[in-house]
Amino acid sequence: MNSHLSLSERQTIEPRWLLPLLDMLLGFLAFGLGYILRYDLQLIRPVLDPIQREFAPYIPFALVYALLIWLNYQRNGLYRNIAGRAWLEEIYLIASSVAVAIVIVLAMFFILQPLATSRLMLIYVAALTVFAGALSRLLRRWLLAYLRNRGIGIRRVLIIGMGEVGRSLLGVMRSRPELGYLPVGFLDDDAGKRAASIGRVAAFGGTAALTEVLETRGIDTVIITFRWKHYDRIHELTETCRERGTDLRIVPEIMQLNIRQVQVENLDGILLLGIGAHRSFSRANQAIKRVLDLLLITLALPVWLPLSLLVALALKLEGAGPVLFRQLRVGKDGRKFEMLKFRSMVANAEALQAELLKASGEDPRHPKFVDDPRITPLGKILRRSSLDELPNFFNVIRGEMSLVGPRPPTPGEVALYEARHLRRLQITPGMTGWWQVRGRSNIPFDEMCEMDMYYIDNWTLSMDIEILLLTIPRVVLRSGAY
Repeated sequence: MNSHLSLSERQTIEPRWLLPLLDMLLGFLAFGLGYILRYDLQLIRPVLDPIQREFAPYIPFALVYALLIWLNYQRNGLYRNIAGRAWLEEIYLIASSVAVAIVIVLAMFFILQPLATSRLMLIYVAALTVFAGALSRLLRRWLLAYLRNRGIGIRRVLIIGMGEVGRSLLGVMRSRPELGYLPVGFLDDDAGKRAASIGRVAAFGGTAALTEVLETRGIDTVIITFRWKHYDRIHELTETCRERGTDLRIVPEIMQLNIRQVQVENLDGILLLGIGAHRSFSRANQAIKRVLDLLLITLALPVWLPLSLLVALALKLEGAGPVLFRQLRVGKDGRKFEMLKFRSMVANAEALQAELLKASGEDPRHPKFVDDPRITPLGKILRRSSLDELPNFFNVIRGEMSLVGPRPPTPGEVALYEARHLRRLQITPGMTGWWQVRGRSNIPFDEMCEMDMYYIDNWTLSMDIEILLLTIPRVVLRSGAY
C-alpha cells in the first residue's frame, strides 16, 4: 500500500487504463453510429446532397473527439475513485464533458472547413456518447457490486473510536457492501466500549494495540473518529499508519455534530457545511409508503391469497394445532400489536424458548436457532420458503406493519434494548428490510440495529423498491433463512 498516493490513484479492481480506453473507444464508435444515423438512416432530416459521403473524412475528427472525451472526463474527475458517488452525478459529468468536446469539434469544422460536415450528426454523436457513457458506468457499478459482495476487491477497515460516529460508519459499511469496505475490527481506549465485539466486527483492544493489529490483521484502511481534542493521540496514530504505509482516513470534527445530517454547499467557491435536524419520516413520506404498500398488496392479491389458502389447507390437514400463530409484537412508537403468521412450530414453542436460549447461547434480543427442534416438518418448508409470513399481509393492510421496515421485536426483546436500539421503533415495522436482503438470519443483533438505523436515516421510495426487488431472489434461493 502506498500511503503517498491520492485517493483517486489507489488501486482498484479493474486496470487503470481500462476505463479511459473504453471511453475513447465508445466516443469513436458514437461518431461512427452518428454517421450511420445521419447519412444511412437519415433520421429527422434527409440528406439533400445526392452524393453519399464516405466516413473516411470524418475519421480524424472522430479520433480527436475520442481524445477530447478522455481529457474532459479526466478533467471532470470521472476517473477518481469516489466511494458513494451517485450515478446521476456521473451522468451530469459525462454530459458536461461531451458538450465541451462537441463544441471543440464544431469549432474545428468551422476553422478547417472540411468537405464533409454535419451539425445534426454531432447532435447524434453527443446523445450516443452520453447514453453509452451512462450505460457503461451503470454496468460497471453492477459488476463491482457483484464482485465486492463476493469478497473481491474489498478493503479491510479498522475503525478507531467506536462512539456514535464509529457506529454510524459501521452501519453504512455493513449496509453498503458495494462500496467495497469491510469493517473487521475496532480499537477504543474506553474499556466499556471495547469490552465486546459488535456483531462480526471484533474488538481488538485499545489504541496501543494499533501496531500489532496492522501487522497481524491485514488492514488496508484505518478510519479515526476521535474528536480533535485528542489531537496528540490522533497525531501518534497517524504516524503509526504512515510508517507502515496504511491508508488512513480521519472523520472531520464537524461531522461529530451529526454525521447523517451534514449537507455540503458551494457558495461561489466558499465551502458551506449545513447541519440539519434529525431526519424523521414526515407525514408525506408515511403516506407514500402506505400507498405503495396497498398498491403492491392489491397487485399481488391473485398470487398471495390462493397461496395462503393452500398453506392453510395443508396446516389444517396436518392437524397439529391452529392454522395461524398470533404473537404480541412492538410496532411504531412502541405500540403493541398482534402479528399473524402461519403456524410452523409445536404448540408449546414459546415455553421452550428459554431452555433453547440457555443451551445455545443465542442473543436473546435477536434469537435465531439453527435446526430449531420446535419447528414441525411442514413448518420447515414454510420457513425456508418464507410462506409462513404470508399472513403478515393482513398486518400491513391494517397499518400495523409495512412491506419494508425494521422487523418488529417482541416486548421481551425490547426490554433488553439499550437506549440507542429504541430508534428501530421510530417507524412502522416491515415484512422485509435492509438487513434481511443483506444477510437475513445471519446478521448479528448489533449490526442489524445499525443497518436499520441506516435505513431510517436514508429512506427513499427507490430504496424501498430496491429492497423489495432484492427480497425476491433471497426468498427464491432461500438464502439465510431457517
